[in-house]
Amino acid sequence: MHSKPDNMTTKKICTRCVMDTTDSAITFDANGVCDHCTTFDKDILPFWNYGKNKEKELEKIVSDIKKEGRKKDFDCIIGMSGGIDSSYLVYLAKEVLDLNPLVFHVDAGWNSQVAVNNIEKIVDGLNLDLYTEVINWEEMKDLQLSFFKSGVPHIDAPQDHSFFAKMYSFASKYNVKNILTGGNYSTECIRNPIEWMYYQSDSKQMLDIHKKYGTSELKTFPTTNILWHKIYLPYLKGIKVHRPLDMMKYDKEEAKNLLVNKFGFQEYPQKHFESRFTKFYEGYWLPERFGYDTRKVQFSSLILTGQMTRDQAIQALEKPALSEDEARIEFDYVCNKMEIDRSELESYFTKPKKTYKDFKSQQFFYEFGSKVMKSLGLERGGKR
Repeated sequence: MHSKPDNMTTKKICTRCVMDTTDSAITFDANGVCDHCTTFDKDILPFWNYGKNKEKELEKIVSDIKKEGRKKDFDCIIGMSGGIDSSYLVYLAKEVLDLNPLVFHVDAGWNSQVAVNNIEKIVDGLNLDLYTEVINWEEMKDLQLSFFKSGVPHIDAPQDHSFFAKMYSFASKYNVKNILTGGNYSTECIRNPIEWMYYQSDSKQMLDIHKKYGTSELKTFPTTNILWHKIYLPYLKGIKVHRPLDMMKYDKEEAKNLLVNKFGFQEYPQKHFESRFTKFYEGYWLPERFGYDTRKVQFSSLILTGQMTRDQAIQALEKPALSEDEARIEFDYVCNKMEIDRSELESYFTKPKKTYKDFKSQQFFYEFGSKVMKSLGLERGGKR
């Protein structure tokens, strides 16, 4: 099933990480080091510094959360996918920070059985409450099919959008003031290029694609937008999003081992593979149809934070994320789940390629807002 995408010609690769010219916007300095690396050195590392000297800041946040949550059933919510980052955060919040979180999970129809088991093991092991929102499957299916038909790379956007939208909606409805997220610089200091994965929270683009290619009405599908969750919720409703993993030493391997030994956590072959659709998307569809291998972003983040060597990453990238047999299994699973013939999904694979630029979007607000937030020191992160 493996093919050679059009852009898989001779690539220039960074001499420090493994990002390369499959990111069409990448630039290199005189030593062959890419701008992802220099952005990390200049904008992220001095501020983050592996969480060192953040103890008082974290203590203040935890104290405020406890005060706000006093006499309530829970003092914060944590979105949990079943992956390592969010699972470790749940353990950290309860056992180390002595918080009382509500574990919040969104079932978009693509949970792997391993993810379901991992969530249950950790929630039960910590004696926490789990709240699950289930997305209407017929609407999710129609929306995801419309993304396949559109020809864009970011076909996983509907699933991710539903996660954000449901959690923000819950916090707003029940006046929850604190959300903890497993987002972190340690494993995510490099972002996926925007041409690979456009902003998942852009409802304008999502709805435009569905309007052009969808076949049924989205009556209950949750939506959000940048103005609502970046301005209204934090500045008018006082809902804060915290990233505790950035305020301490966070090592992916150490976190995984703790989860395995303490809860019987079952690891995944790749980051984000707790979702069957994301496994298909990042393991097969993106690299085979577009030449975009998200492992380059994931490995490069680990290289920059000292958790992986460049040689180890290059060696791992010599093999595809999914073998021929694994890719075939995931391809058939997606066909069966979405109730389409294999020939239909194959026809989407060969469609003319399009990008986020071919559809309506709120890109201006994202770019303008990012510049403002960075100028105020409220946002840091790699280029997209």
